[in-house]
Amino acid sequence: MQALIDKAVLASRHLLAVFLLGLAVALAIYALGFLAKLWKFAGNALNGADNRQLLDLLHLLDSALVASLVVTVIISSYDSLVSRLDKHEDAEGVSWVANVDPGNLKIKLASALIAISSIHLLQIFMEVASYDDRTVMWGLAIHGMFVAGAVALGVLDRLAGKKTKA
Repeated sequence: MQALIDKAVLASRHLLAVFLLGLAVALAIYALGFLAKLWKFAGNALNGADNRQLLDLLHLLDSALVASLVVTVIISSYDSLVSRLDKHEDAEGVSWVANVDPGNLKIKLASALIAISSIHLLQIFMEVASYDDRTVMWGLAIHGMFVAGAVALGVLDRLAGKKTKA
């Protein structure tokens, strides 16, 4: 009976593939929105104010960071939790996956969130006159929490690494 339960629990990891494929579909839909933003950016490139162009470019950069975050989660989660990707077939394409352990992935995710938060904060600062003080303070506080969380994850990951090496 125990062996059957073990097999069922292990097989359940394949259900995660449904969620990861769903993220890939969501990413494709998000890419369509990115293309619309890019088209709008290109149309306004010659007649927009510098600040507006920079803000629009930051929106594009933000979208690219979010997409990179989703791809990192999809690939590394699939490789570590569902099925190992064949690293020999396309050595350049997925060779980096072997270097992404759960602790490393947490740091990458936290770093991406900080980068995305930084872009949003920069957008607020560039148009600070259109925001009230409370909104600016909340933006700073939330960004600070992301930074503090990333630092805490880094410290914990380093401490855990020292324990396993000892």
